[in-house]
Amino acid sequence: MTGFPNSPKLLRAGLILISPDNGSVERIITLQYAPETLSRQVEAQSINEESDRSQPLRLTGPAKETMTLEAEIDATDQLEFPTQNTAVTESGIFPALSALETMIYPTSAQLERQNAQAAAGSFEITPAETPLALFAWSARRIVPVRLDSLQITEEFFDHKLNPIRAKVSLSLRVLSVDDLGFGHRGSGLFMAYLQSKEQLAGKFAGGTLNALGAGGMV
Repeated sequence: MTGFPNSPKLLRAGLILISPDNGSVERIITLQYAPETLSRQVEAQSINEESDRSQPLRLTGPAKETMTLEAEIDATDQLEFPTQNTAVTESGIFPALSALETMIYPTSAQLERQNAQAAAGSFEITPAETPLALFAWSARRIVPVRLDSLQITEEFFDHKLNPIRAKVSLSLRVLSVDDLGFGHRGSGLFMAYLQSKEQLAGKFAGGTLNALGAGGMV
């Protein structure tokens, strides 16, 4: 946000973690700076042509969408006011990095429970369930995702070797009704996300056949 009084307030992107047990908000991870780019790969789910070539236009489910973005985390400004930012003074940006990293770790309690089940001879070890993650990039784009991978480059460190600046690359897989099932609390958000795409597509003016040199086609 600039210093001009009439400049718009810029929204931040981030992740909202929802408890799988009761649907409460467990944590909100706000990206410190809005990423400059957001890369998306959208792949159709269609009938395998090798098994059935007679229906090449049939879709078997929602497209598979992956989002990739780079975020910067920087504690330099906060270190100028150490008494107001004691967590940063003591640990640098470790808390912010850990909040992201623990999204793809089972909790220590879950690991201990799995170990106890194995030691007791259980035939079925309960898989660890992570919180539901919602990726928020403006009001139009709030969608359930799974954090598939993180790439972290720590760049500067304080005298205790705590990282104080880092670049983080996040790879997010959009979770559709195929992944969650219609009964899951995240499915409603995915359907709203898809319906928003459909509404925006309806606003597209489109072109004409003549512009494409295909005026006599129809």
